[in-house]
Amino acid sequence: MLVIKDLAQLPKFKNAVITVGTFDGVHKGHQQLIKRINELAKKSNGESVIITFNPHPRLVINPNDSNLQLLNTAEEKIALLEKYGVHNVVMVPFSRNFSEQTAEEYIEYFLVRNFNPKYIVIGYDHKFGKNRTGDINLLKQMKHHFGYEIEEIQKETLEAITISSTKIRHALQEGNLTVANELLGHNYTLEGLVMKGKQNGRKIGYPTANLSIADTHKLIPRKGIYAVRVHHAENVYGGMLSIGFNPTFGGKKLTVEVNILNFNQDIYGEKIKLELIEYIRDEKMFENVQELIRAIDNDKLKIEKILLQ
Repeated sequence: MLVIKDLAQLPKFKNAVITVGTFDGVHKGHQQLIKRINELAKKSNGESVIITFNPHPRLVINPNDSNLQLLNTAEEKIALLEKYGVHNVVMVPFSRNFSEQTAEEYIEYFLVRNFNPKYIVIGYDHKFGKNRTGDINLLKQMKHHFGYEIEEIQKETLEAITISSTKIRHALQEGNLTVANELLGHNYTLEGLVMKGKQNGRKIGYPTANLSIADTHKLIPRKGIYAVRVHHAENVYGGMLSIGFNPTFGGKKLTVEVNILNFNQDIYGEKIKLELIEYIRDEKMFENVQELIRAIDNDKLKIEKILLQ
C-alpha cells in the first residue's frame, strides 16, 4: 500500500476509485466500503484511493474542542487500511486554508486535478467546501464536465458506519470489549512509547511498562484491569494491563501500564502496541499492598487462561 502525506508527492493514479472520510476505527462498516471501492477498482482495472485528513478537521475548525475521542491515531489508521487491502491512502494535511475552498474549487482543484478519478464513491449526506455547501448533487452536476462516475453509498451503509462508531466508543467507555472488538472486526489497540514510571509494580514483583500515548485525543477505555497481547519488536507476549490512578499507592495521575508476562527486558523509549482482549475487573483501592498483590495474583491466573483460548 502506498501512503502519501504530501499532495506535492502524489503519483499519477490509474483509473482511481476514490472515497473521502475520517475512517476512524476502520470498523466493519468502513470495511464494507473498502470492499466496494476495491471491487470497482478491479472492475475498471484501476486502484482504490482513500482520502483522509490529519489532523482531524474538527480540531482545525474548533481548536478548543476537548470532546473529540478518536479510536485510532493516524499511524494506527494507516496500518488498518493496509490490513484491509486499500491500494493507496492519502493523508491530507487539513488546514483553515483547505477548509476555505469553495465546493466547486474543491471538486476541480482538489479531487479532479490531484486524483483524476474514474469513480467517486460518496454518501448522500457528505458535505464539503466552504460553509459545507457542496454535496453529492453538485458532484453529479459536474461529472460530465470532468469525466468521472459517481457511486452513492447506500443510506443503510452510512447509518451502520455512524451507529457502529458511537456504539464502539460507548462499549470501550464501559469496558465492554466483546461488543467493541466485534463491531471493529479487530481488537482495539493502544500504542505508545515506554516511559519510566514510579516503579511501584517492580517493588511488588510485577514490573510494568508505562505507556506514553502521544495523541491526547485517543480514546482510553474504562479504568480497570485487562487481558492484552503485547507487540514488541516483532514478538507477541501476554500481558496484564492496568488503566487507572493506582489508588492503593495514592496515585493522582491516570496511567496506562502493562505487566508483560514471561518478559524481562529494558525497553524504555521503545514502542509497544497493546491489543485489548478482555476486561477483567474495575480498578480498586485495597486496604494494603498485600491485598493488592493477592488480587494481581488472581488477575494473572485469569488472564493466562483467557490468553490460551
